Amino acid sequence: MVKKQFNHRAAVIAGVTGGIISGLVKLGWENVLPPRTPERDQTNPPQQLLQQIGVPASLTHATYTYSGQQLPGVSYVMHFGFSTTFAVAYSIWARKHPQAKGGSSALYGLGVWTAFHHILLPALGTVPAAKDQPMAEHVSEGIGHVLWMWTADWVSEAVYDRMTRSK
Repeated sequence: MVKKQFNHRAAVIAGVTGGIISGLVKLGWENVLPPRTPERDQTNPPQQLLQQIGVPASLTHATYTYSGQQLPGVSYVMHFGFSTTFAVAYSIWARKHPQAKGGSSALYGLGVWTAFHHILLPALGTVPAAKDQPMAEHVSEGIGHVLWMWTADWVSEAVYDRMTRSK
């Protein structure tokens, strides 16, 4: 078996593609099992984090209208930025160290969820401590992060393979 040479450009493009599509999957999942109550989502974690660093609420809560609905534009920019950043990191890492995947990108997704929703965001005061978050939030976010990374991995794998396939 001939080992393919690592193609950094293809890994980044594959990660961006995987990050965008998996970000859509995560948004869809959150419509099925919303992670937060409507009250806790009035200012969602991305909006809260931006406000903590000084971005005014008038900007963090800015919306755009599509099909007669007000949608949180800034939250979507943060959501897809996060999704794409971590999907690109995974795409590069997993291709350089395929044995480290351990057979599943689910562990990476759970690791990102734990790092952010259980450690970093609570430490910053952006969200409550993990023990104070409702179980419904843990279920939605945990499963959502697994689905997010499975999708990012599958899509980025297909894109990378297509871009690096010998012609």
